[in-house]
Amino acid sequence: MAYGLPYGMASRNFALCALIVTFFSVTLGQTPPKSEVLPEFLALLENHTVTQGRDVSFTCVVNHLQSYKVAWIKSDSRAILAIHTHMVAHNPRLSVTHNGHNTWKLHVTNVQPNDSGTYMCQVNTDPMRSQTGYMKVVIPPDIMDLDNTADMLTAKENGDLMLRCRATGNPEPVVIWRREDGRNITLRNENSVKRTARTFEGEQLHLRGIQRQEMGSYLCIASNGVPPSVSKRYYVNVRFKPLIKVSNQLVAAPVDSDVLLQCYVESSPKALNTWYRNNGVKLLESEKHDISEIILNDYAYQLNLTVKRLDKSDFGTYTCSAENAFGKAEGSIRLQELQISKSTTASTQNTELIEKYIWRKQTEKKGKKYSYMLNKTESDLTLKNVGHTTPMSRRNLSSSSPNIANKSRISAFPPPAPAPAHSAPTRLDVQNGVKSLHDSRLCHVGFVMIVLVILIHD
Repeated sequence: MAYGLPYGMASRNFALCALIVTFFSVTLGQTPPKSEVLPEFLALLENHTVTQGRDVSFTCVVNHLQSYKVAWIKSDSRAILAIHTHMVAHNPRLSVTHNGHNTWKLHVTNVQPNDSGTYMCQVNTDPMRSQTGYMKVVIPPDIMDLDNTADMLTAKENGDLMLRCRATGNPEPVVIWRREDGRNITLRNENSVKRTARTFEGEQLHLRGIQRQEMGSYLCIASNGVPPSVSKRYYVNVRFKPLIKVSNQLVAAPVDSDVLLQCYVESSPKALNTWYRNNGVKLLESEKHDISEIILNDYAYQLNLTVKRLDKSDFGTYTCSAENAFGKAEGSIRLQELQISKSTTASTQNTELIEKYIWRKQTEKKGKKYSYMLNKTESDLTLKNVGHTTPMSRRNLSSSSPNIANKSRISAFPPPAPAPAHSAPTRLDVQNGVKSLHDSRLCHVGFVMIVLVILIHD
């Protein structure tokens, strides 16, 4: 019994040492088997590429083993793992099995990186016979946090920003950057020379002279051929003072209508937005005023002010204001009344008279003598025939000639209704109005001449 060791442990160690000595003594030819048929391998020992955490096994098939023993050895460390069905290595993740015939297996569970290497299935003949197989342990990529790098990075406009993304894995991962929205990445060198690229390869992405258009999410994607690839999202926030643009600085709308006033705003961080009247009165949400915002992207949005049921007191100047920690911006819109012209009524009446007269002439050519009288309101027509008089209503007239009846209706100009804003009249609009009036007068003269020609022809 070994000094200082319990009897059971000493016995176990003695038996293990005796087994190892027996194995190597047979290998050296001290006790050669009496059989002349030597053991032979029936299949090659396979190679394995295993993902970390998976299970794997090596299979060794030997015929005519007889009294020889099969041992498993890790070649690079010269460590004996198992002899026959007895485990030598004290590793709970390793085990051996035997099917009772000619097949031995070495099992490795929850594979780790240090399990990589060459494994040998060895038979203790003289000379020794063996086969080797290689196990390669691959590790999916993983992204490390460097110095607790935040997912949101902030810089002032025209400043610089560095994005870092380090990945580990086996094989070594490749890191690719791209924008989440699919837009190109803007890259500038030390001389501010700009270029754009769909993707950028490298662990560090340096954004120089950054602009507001470059605000948004950037993805760091690491891959090494071992699934799955991994990614990390970085949000780049660019700070700048507000900017306001007003596309229509002069807006016209009729009384009793609703009008929409709009301001385009760019701001980061988001600004405090306010609408004012020309007297400096702050406008709030009410039955008279509808205030809303429409987000366009990460830093731009549309300010909307709807003024309902316009009256004379609503016309004037409206101001939209945006303010954040970096500054303030304002934009003004002048709202004026739009006068609706009613000159189209006379033209409509003239057209109806021409149609009625032509219809009468066509009817007379067919041998029927009718005379038509248009009352002062032009709401009813009276039909006269030889020997008696019969009034004809619009309904009867429509049934006899629907096209003419429909066209002969006198349409009244509708009352003003809610309408969208109109741009204010310009000098070109005035010139066009004068030209339209001139054309209308020419049309009236032409109408009179047509009537005279028809009368003379008759």
